Amino acid sequence: MSKRWNKIAMIARWKPVHLGHSAVLRALCQSAQHVVIGIGSSNRYNLRNPFTVDETKAMLNIALRDYTNYEIVAVPDLDDGPRWRVMVRDMLGDLDAFISDNAYVIGLLQEFYTVIKPVELVADADKVPLNATMVRFAMAAGEPWYEMVEPEIADYLVENELDRRFRREFGMETLRAMLNKNK
Repeated sequence: MSKRWNKIAMIARWKPVHLGHSAVLRALCQSAQHVVIGIGSSNRYNLRNPFTVDETKAMLNIALRDYTNYEIVAVPDLDDGPRWRVMVRDMLGDLDAFISDNAYVIGLLQEFYTVIKPVELVADADKVPLNATMVRFAMAAGEPWYEMVEPEIADYLVENELDRRFRREFGMETLRAMLNKNK
């Protein structure tokens, strides 16, 4: 795919970076001269954000090892949508497009940016029906999760014992949340 835009951005939590994320990340870098990748909820460490900014950045860099046209920025939660949208606008500046599938984020930023859904950038053959909650649940349940992430990202998580830390700190809470969701 030839590059269509000068500068685009996407903010997500990326925790962990899974195969679906990898396809989106590659598509972003193939679609623009410069890509800003925001690590959302950068100031949170909890059930939904069980990896630090540095750990998430490492996973993003692994997924994008073949690209150089991106930068990674930490985007904190402010628990205040109007303030957050102004902060994001100040952080990102002018963009050709903002990429998001989050209805709340789209509502906050569509006044400033043309919003494109990530699925629109990824070729059908490269789409992976997966989300990070699925990976975290498999990790918490002790089920095979390695196949849901790139092998190099699985290696990073295992070598740094991040999968074990996740199970220790958030495993039971993750399983309870999934059970409650399915009731």
